[in-house]
Amino acid sequence: MSATPDPQLIRWVKSTHSGGEGQCIEWAPDHARATGEFLVRDSKDPNGPHLTLTREEFTGLVEFAKHHG
Repeated sequence: MSATPDPQLIRWVKSTHSGGEGQCIEWAPDHARATGEFLVRDSKDPNGPHLTLTREEFTGLVEFAKHHG
C-alpha cells in the first residue's frame, strides 16, 4: 500500500470536461505517470479528500463524463 500523497505537493490539472458552472474536477497526471495511481479531487475543495483510482477506474470515470457530462 502506498502512502497518501500530500495534495500541496502535487501538480493538479483541471479536467477538460469540467463545466463552467463550478462543476470542476482536477487530476494529477504527473503522479499517475510516476505511480500508476490516478488521483482525482473537487477543484472547489483543494484541501479536501481525493479519490485514488486505478487506470481502469479512471478510464471509466472519463467515459462516464463524456456520455453524461
